[in-house]
This record gives sequence, C-alpha cells and structure tokens, in this order.
Amino acid sequence: MARRRYAWIQRMFGIGNGYERHGMPGGGMKKLRGVAAVMKRRIEGGEPFDLAVLVDFQIDDLIKTGKILADSRANIMSSGIGVAVKRGAPKPDIGTVEAFKQALLKAKSVTYLKEGASTIHLRKLFVQLGIADAIKAKAVETDGEMVSELVAEGKVELGLIVVPNIMSVPGAELVGPLPAAINSIVVFTAGVSPVSPNQQAARELIKLLKSPEAKPVIQAKGNDPA
Repeated sequence: MARRRYAWIQRMFGIGNGYERHGMPGGGMKKLRGVAAVMKRRIEGGEPFDLAVLVDFQIDDLIKTGKILADSRANIMSSGIGVAVKRGAPKPDIGTVEAFKQALLKAKSVTYLKEGASTIHLRKLFVQLGIADAIKAKAVETDGEMVSELVAEGKVELGLIVVPNIMSVPGAELVGPLPAAINSIVVFTAGVSPVSPNQQAARELIKLLKSPEAKPVIQAKGNDPA
C-alpha cells in the first residue's frame, strides 16, 4: 500500500470524515505534522507525500522546484495571529496596539514558533514596538507546533500563534486576535505531489476542502475560508 502523508489537514480543518468518500480512508493515513517550514524542508528533501497544505509562499516555492503540481495549487483558508492563555487564566487586554504591547511586557513568559510565517511577522513587530530585547529575555521559541500546549500546561504565560492552533488545544484559551493594525494574515494553500500515486484522490480532497460543506467546519476552527 502506498504511504499516504498529509500536512495539517485533520488538526487545522477537522473534516477527517470526508476522507473515505474520496478514496482516502482515515485509518490508513500516515500524517505529516509539524511546523510548515519544517514540513517544506522534508518535502524538499524527498520525503514522499500526496497532498501538502502549507503557507502560500511555501507552496509557490515548491511549485518552482517541481515538488508541487502548479495546476493543483488552491488557497484553502486564512487566519490571523492570536494570543493564548491557559484555560481559566485571566485574559489580558489586547484590544489596542498599546494594550497588546503592555500585555507582552507584563507577562512573565511568552512563547511562539522558532520559525514560521507568524514568527517572521512577530520578530519584525517586536522591533517596531520597541520591545525586542524585553521579549527576547523571556521568550520560549518552540521547534515544533507546541506553542498552545506549553500555555495549556502552564509552562508559559502567553502564546502567540495562528488562531486555529490555539483553538485546537483544549487546555488553551484564545484571548483574541492581535489588533488589526498589527496583525498578519497567513494564507494556507494546498498542492499535490507530481509523483504521488494518489493524485486524483488528493485533488478530490482539495475539492472537499473548498466545498460549501467544509466552510462552516473551517470557520469553527478559527479560519476564514478562501
């Protein structure tokens, strides 16, 4: 049986029940999970996969190098960066840029991804707000997508990551998105491997992710359907 590898789909979209209708029985899947930048490197290194859902510019890079079929490219959803606390913990005011800045400065610890689309924006934002050194002194940068887990376990006070990640971890609670003036919208895009033995099934899954059926589920996970 061909190995079936997927990026983020069940966790980010929560529509695993649709696999079987499209020739992809959920029980037989081996899912590729982790930070998008890391998954992109694994694909570049030759790891087999059928369908990838990564950040838009990462899919575009993989198309340029022949790792993704250009005609399979499809924007699936977008989401902004949010702030997480442990469920039940007091929620800081982040309603304005200044309030968000003060919340970060008052927090004993802050966690975010070591690398990723959100991290690129956050590092620039910390400099823009004049708090880069203060954040660096108490930051916990995670190698994997463990931001919300660390917050849920009480190991870190505040987490900064895309909203769907926060909403997918039961012990973490969404404070809210960053103020619109300083937030960054991350677009997640799907693409099919040119050497996958399951190309048609992967394309059907993309159709499912783009279907009216999927939209309310995607929205419930904190995303905006593309």
